[in-house]
Amino acid sequence: MSTTANLGLPLLQAAQAQKHVTVNDALIRLDGTVQLVLLSVDLTAPPAAVAEGACYGVAAGGVNEWAGHDGEIAIRANGGWVFVPPQRGWAAYVADRSTRALHDGSGWVFGALALSPNAAATRHEVIEIDHVLSAGATDTLPAALPAGTVVLGVTGRVTTAISGTLTSWRIGVPGSDNRYGSGLGLAQGSFLRGLTSSPLAYYSNTDLLLTGEGGDFAAGGLRLAVHLWRLDIPG
Repeated sequence: MSTTANLGLPLLQAAQAQKHVTVNDALIRLDGTVQLVLLSVDLTAPPAAVAEGACYGVAAGGVNEWAGHDGEIAIRANGGWVFVPPQRGWAAYVADRSTRALHDGSGWVFGALALSPNAAATRHEVIEIDHVLSAGATDTLPAALPAGTVVLGVTGRVTTAISGTLTSWRIGVPGSDNRYGSGLGLAQGSFLRGLTSSPLAYYSNTDLLLTGEGGDFAAGGLRLAVHLWRLDIPG
């Protein structure tokens, strides 16, 4: 056996010359895959500028230096690339999606908490939305709660102080406009932590509804985060 079984690390051979080449290659692979952070898994070609040690998941249809390495981990090393095939169960943080992912043997499953033998998955996601308020008695974030999800709650923070004739505000959905909070603050830095009393399934895309209390919105900014589960069916 010339490589290790899991990471494909090259092994030293008896009486081998230039042992440092083999050892350094193994260290590069370990440096890239231990505490794995993938800058992206959506690129088919290497970026024009890339830092030493940066790791990417090669998307389908890899070209140029990534040709023939679809689905593999590309590690920048000494001006070139070292490639490592991921295995089922490997975990990574995908930086440009701000989420963790598990590998199901054929691809990365974002937000996966658990995988079945046939790729059914329980996924946890946080969808973050920066929103500039519109003037009026109410404001809507269209389809902020995605179809086919179980929403645990909505959190948020006022990023730009809310102005207008209102004294406070509430957040919810059509038909339950205070589901995720009421009597909320207007000052910059004010926050909300709206827990669904029981995790609630949304079977169609659902708007988040913001309503002024005691008056209307004039301006302001919010950063909202929707915390949810998705259930993937088996293959």
